[in-house]
Amino acid sequence: MTNRLFGLFVLLISVSCSNVAPPEPVLPVPSERQLAWNDMEYYAFVHFNMNTFSDMEWGFGDEDPDTFNPTELDCRQWARICKEAGMKGIILTAKHHDGFCLWPTATTEHSVKSSSWRNGEGDVVQELADACKEYGLKLGLYLSPWDRNNPEYGNDKYIEIFRAQLRELMTNYGDVFEVWFDGANGGTGYYGGANEERRVDKLTYYDWENTYRIIRELQPNAVIFSDAGPDVRWVGNENGYAYPTTWSNLLRDEIYGGMPEYSKKYSKGQENGTHWVPAEVDVSIRPGWYYHKYEDHKVKTLPQLLDIYYNSIGRNGSLLINFPVDTRGLIHEKDEEQILKLAEAVKVDFANDLAAGKIAEATNVRGNSKKYKAANVTDNDPDTYWATDDDVIQASLTIDLGEETTFNRFLVQEDIRLGQRVKAFLVEAYINNKWEEIDSQTTIGRKRILRLPETAASKVRFTVNDSKASPVITKIGIYHAPKVIVEPKISRTKEGIVNIEAFDNGLNIYYTVDGTEPDLNSLKYNTPFELSQKATVKAIVVDPNENTMSTVSVAEFDVPKTKWKVVGKYKDAEKTNLIFDGNENTAFTIGESAPVDFIFDLGESLVITGFKYLPDQQRFNPGIIFNYKLYLSNDGKSWKQPVAEGEFSNIRNSPVWQTNSFAPVNARYIKFTALSPAEENGKVGIAEFDVIT
Repeated sequence: MTNRLFGLFVLLISVSCSNVAPPEPVLPVPSERQLAWNDMEYYAFVHFNMNTFSDMEWGFGDEDPDTFNPTELDCRQWARICKEAGMKGIILTAKHHDGFCLWPTATTEHSVKSSSWRNGEGDVVQELADACKEYGLKLGLYLSPWDRNNPEYGNDKYIEIFRAQLRELMTNYGDVFEVWFDGANGGTGYYGGANEERRVDKLTYYDWENTYRIIRELQPNAVIFSDAGPDVRWVGNENGYAYPTTWSNLLRDEIYGGMPEYSKKYSKGQENGTHWVPAEVDVSIRPGWYYHKYEDHKVKTLPQLLDIYYNSIGRNGSLLINFPVDTRGLIHEKDEEQILKLAEAVKVDFANDLAAGKIAEATNVRGNSKKYKAANVTDNDPDTYWATDDDVIQASLTIDLGEETTFNRFLVQEDIRLGQRVKAFLVEAYINNKWEEIDSQTTIGRKRILRLPETAASKVRFTVNDSKASPVITKIGIYHAPKVIVEPKISRTKEGIVNIEAFDNGLNIYYTVDGTEPDLNSLKYNTPFELSQKATVKAIVVDPNENTMSTVSVAEFDVPKTKWKVVGKYKDAEKTNLIFDGNENTAFTIGESAPVDFIFDLGESLVITGFKYLPDQQRFNPGIIFNYKLYLSNDGKSWKQPVAEGEFSNIRNSPVWQTNSFAPVNARYIKFTALSPAEENGKVGIAEFDVIT
């Protein structure tokens, strides 16, 4: 009898625990379409349109449709690369601000149907839709509200045209996962030949609520992007990062597209936000959104792309990386190379979850129910979670790794179906029989990933210090990502001090200064060192734990510029020191009409056999010299015939180091005359100048 009563008691307790009610949602919460979008996490932007061929970022609207003429358009190549990169979809600029439509729209003649490409029968949107279907990717479409070509822009008639274009796109190309509306609205444009400036009321002109209804009617599963959502918001920058504190909640009704103060005031989201509008992080793999040949050497590196990944997806955002498809109609080989490097690095970083299946214990479990147990965070099931009692907003969860384990990544996710809750959390490691803090942060949201120092511990403790309500944690992952082994960066200051930098911590650098190949027996780099003579520095990065080694980085330095200075007209000009500072990303520029004489005193006589010039590297309004003459002198007064003259061919498209050699000349002074600029802005400038001795 006693055994029967005990069995009944156990059964009642079990039923009672399993019937513990889940936490009430903390509003706002995501819709089903937003949850599906969040699960995509990583997808591509493709900027390909008239600007690709006019070599502009924002076309004026007066471009001839025949200008659009890709020679090798292959949307299947786009889809293949995106699929291999781990992306889940592609968003195409179906119409940008210049108004040219990539589909044969019935609303305007300014489209592919008026171009000679495919004999006027082409349809880029259809080709991409077919490619996405073949490769299992989702299709998204960007449609610019601003139209610098259309004569009706600014009038009510244009809204009818704009909505008709939207209906075509939402009807003819299958399922669409995201519709992207830019915040740039109104300004100068062609406008059917008016060639004038037109401003609109960004808050009311587009009557967005009625425009959105078209999408809800025709593509009910698509999310809508703009500064203000309503489903997905702009992160507020185009540099590839969300913020250390990023809420998915937004005071949506206070915002409109193109709002001047949006980035500063609203882009991080708000703890007290009224609507669920998560952040999308958009960034281009190059400086520009559209293809420009002169940016072929500026494709983002693996270290840069890894920073973007961790600071977007790892900060409660989704990542939208742009490919500026080139004039052939292809993703450029250099872009493909780097994005696939990122894919491999991310795959390796998260290949082995050290917390998976491990024992977990918590200071509080909701209703003491197994349904909400601590171990749910390590079961790799997105539908289970650890939760606490309603009155418990501070709690800890400890994962026992079983033995001392080395890790450097920590991943944590909230079950956002119940709202975003956590406001502050702490991560500790059990080291030498005591707990040591290794990081503390604020928000979590769908996913937070911390890059940590190399840590060896037998246990890891996660503590919620503050929360809007009882925390609901669906996953904790612990990983040991390998070091990023890429070529080190070598630079030398004006004073002759050489710096060698590795991307990751805990790596060794070995180098030579005599031009020989470095190895483990070469000089080990510890601190910057002086290099007061002409030399070739070669360096490698080595992971001492894995015995992996980077390729060799090479930097050729001529005589140090310690004594160099600008003399003549610009001797007192601000920032002339930037010409010799060893930093390729700074420049001294002049807006005066050419010719412009840059005169340098080297501080000593040298036997000079050539010179090197690096133009201004800034993306917008750079100072680039096209035609030039170079003179040498011993006294800075007597300038004979130029020792070099000509043009820097194709420098606008390829603004890289320019080198010119000539017969040896003994001289102390250099006059570098800029005869004409490469850009129409009239500016000339120098990022770096060097001599060859």
